[in-house]
Amino acid sequence: MSTVAIIGAGPLGRWLALSAARAGYSVLLEDVMPTNLHHAQEALRAVLGPEALPNVRFVSTIEDAVRDADLAIDCVPDELESKLEILWLLDRMAPPRTVLATPTTRLSIADLANCTYRPEKCIAIAQEASSLTAGAGAEILLRTTSRTSAETVALVEDFWRRLGFTPTLSMDPAES
Repeated sequence: MSTVAIIGAGPLGRWLALSAARAGYSVLLEDVMPTNLHHAQEALRAVLGPEALPNVRFVSTIEDAVRDADLAIDCVPDELESKLEILWLLDRMAPPRTVLATPTTRLSIADLANCTYRPEKCIAIAQEASSLTAGAGAEILLRTTSRTSAETVALVEDFWRRLGFTPTLSMDPAES
């Protein structure tokens, strides 16, 4: 995997873009709000410097963000309507190979994945956004379903390991 699309350039999206770029990924950061993209660009330039910004591209449409993505991570609010809408868009615009990861502590990844045409390529990042920025050595909880493919799990685990986390897997409680 080499390309990560991050949907949403708020604090979590900016942190993920920075971390992924530092880990050597090609990052596409998308936000529908031009102001958020501008703030993200300035924040990343301040940390990475202008020479590192070629690893990060700032795009204004989901379609541009996911066109070449191996992994797409949404950073929308952890609310059912927001998650359903973004997963619906990602599912339709991303290539079939793209894995969809969504941070959620409240919603069932089994239910969300069943609303896509690729439930085997859906996985939840089951942690509060504030705990994700803990960084190196921290544990990251990934929630799967009985339909999540081994390739999906391996790709997402590798992504988090490269960011300095220790992935832990759990089955979605809705399937227990």
